[in-house]
Amino acid sequence: MAKNLMINGESIDVSDQPEQMPLLWFIRDHLHLTGTKYGCGKALCGACTVLVEGTPTRSCQLPLSVAEGRDITTIEGLVDVNQVIREVWVEQNVAQCGYCQSGQIVAATALLQSNPNPSEQEIESALVGNLCRCGTYSRIKAAIQTAAQRIQQSATEELEGE
Repeated sequence: MAKNLMINGESIDVSDQPEQMPLLWFIRDHLHLTGTKYGCGKALCGACTVLVEGTPTRSCQLPLSVAEGRDITTIEGLVDVNQVIREVWVEQNVAQCGYCQSGQIVAATALLQSNPNPSEQEIESALVGNLCRCGTYSRIKAAIQTAAQRIQQSATEELEGE
């Protein structure tokens, strides 16, 4: 029986892969989507964060067998969804080394999709498992707040234009 994953909107056959292979390695080594990073391998740092059914999930500890049939989105799959977040990230020079940033952006995208006006505490809670060795937490938080404001402003302008 064929096994499939839905990654970034594309159905991908994984029937020839070991069921216990971590999703991270399949994404990086077989699909060559390298935006999702390997950090600790223990689901503690957040560098490997992807969205599974819209929920930030550590792909380094998620076996293919558990991911089967679920909708998975990597940082590459968010290009059309999180444009405002990415623009703000660049404008505010959030990244220092940048290694953790794909995980941070994936988590921020999920947060703003579920809570368009998060408080500072809600931002901190949503990103608690995403570590930044460079310590750019204040810039990350500020960027999420700015992105939330821009998204709300854009939605308000759209409503007023109707």
